[in-house]
Amino acid sequence: MFTGIIQALGRIETVARRGGDRRFRVHCGGLAATTLRPGDSIAVNGVCLTVVEMPGGAVVLDVSRETLRCTTLGALRAGDQVNLEPALRADTPLGGHFVSGHVDGVGTVVRRTPAGQCVVMEIELPAELARYVAVKGSVCVDGVSLTVNAVEGGRFQVNIIPHTLAHTIIDAYQAGTRVNIEVDLLARYLERLLEFRREFHREFHRESREGGGEGGIGLSALRRQGFLEE
Repeated sequence: MFTGIIQALGRIETVARRGGDRRFRVHCGGLAATTLRPGDSIAVNGVCLTVVEMPGGAVVLDVSRETLRCTTLGALRAGDQVNLEPALRADTPLGGHFVSGHVDGVGTVVRRTPAGQCVVMEIELPAELARYVAVKGSVCVDGVSLTVNAVEGGRFQVNIIPHTLAHTIIDAYQAGTRVNIEVDLLARYLERLLEFRREFHREFHRESREGGGEGGIGLSALRRQGFLEE
């Protein structure tokens, strides 16, 4: 788990192809020496990866072809900067929101608009993710926890403050930049709970009709939904 608060800017040193997979060597300064060891998780542009080796001030990370397919990591080249965040610990302040590091899809920056000292980014989502993004809710963009300012159709806007521009890769975004998107975990769980509720009500009404009664909850429906033991 992560919080979406970037701890360091890393730089890709090397990219090695290994069949359909890739191995990245990422320089991350003092972050590696102070907080990481082999086997630990680290989010790279919002993607949860495992530290394989730690040569000098760098970390070595293996990326599978499935992760390359579902994220923007396949486009990274030597010299590119990346957002880095070590995994959440029990004593870590939760300054952003809960982030799993499992990217839901890739969005595209549509527009970058100056707003005083800040910048407003408008990002287009994959159609299947639009329902999970709400005004004043949270969204993770390339590993950065952001608050949604506006939503229209499959697009949303976020306001980027100067500190975030200075300490993440977001300042380099232009129209057409592809970004990793992770929607709020709470939205995913809420959708599943609502599906469960709808399923229960369908079962309840079906048994009520078949039983010819005015209402009531059948015992078989309660058992199937886990409210009664067999």
